[in-house]
Amino acid sequence: MTLPARAAAFAALAACVLPAGLTAQPDAKNTQSRIEKKTYDFTDAKKEMEYALFVPSTYDKAKKSPLVVALHGLGSNPQQMMRYKGLTDLAEKGGYVVAAPMGYNSRGWYGMRGPKGGKSGDPENLGELSEKDVMNVLDIVKKDYAIDPDRVYLMGHSMGGGGTFHLAAKYPDVWAALAPIAPALFRPQSDLEKFKHLPVMLVQGDKDVLCPVETARRWVEGMKKLEMKHEYVEVAGGDHVSVAAQNLPKIFEFFGKHTRPKKEK
Repeated sequence: MTLPARAAAFAALAACVLPAGLTAQPDAKNTQSRIEKKTYDFTDAKKEMEYALFVPSTYDKAKKSPLVVALHGLGSNPQQMMRYKGLTDLAEKGGYVVAAPMGYNSRGWYGMRGPKGGKSGDPENLGELSEKDVMNVLDIVKKDYAIDPDRVYLMGHSMGGGGTFHLAAKYPDVWAALAPIAPALFRPQSDLEKFKHLPVMLVQGDKDVLCPVETARRWVEGMKKLEMKHEYVEVAGGDHVSVAAQNLPKIFEFFGKHTRPKKEK
């Protein structure tokens, strides 16, 4: 299947399944009630841009806190991403601030598929704006809160997983560790060279019909060849959706083990 055909099939299926089974029910624990819907003036896009924010109850501006940037999947949004079951509970327990950007809209791909892209009515530079939105939100949160620059983590599901790898390659000195979940990968595997110093946890179901397990396995083999610090969680019988929430505890445990690698002289 060609890349354009694969992308079209992915979009059609993702619209049906990504939101299902990931968000908590109306009786969600109190941590979800503290999710904030924020906006900022995105000058380059000439519009107000939404993002979601969670700040743990233990936050103390006199102390530096870790930050997780969480990227949603195709057809999703910041609020849905932030409401993945258990996400805010784990952030509360570990003292993490969590920010979920929009990526300009629900199909921006965070720049992974190039600076352009999109459908009719989207800006011609959708990919560029999608990438900028993520980095803008990161800058805003670092300005508004006491964030430890050595504990800034990047994770994402599906489109967001592919975006995680792309933004790691583009900004390799920003992140402490990465956690792509069932990543939609439309980038060359050679990108690994650009962030081979970063620890990676890759989560993948072996029954995923949207993002085939074979692709994830190839990237893991690439990490092995580069002797990267990595953990690969392949879920037997796992589909594209369920593996996300199920493995959030492992992801936060992984993040807790790592700080930003020192630059090589």
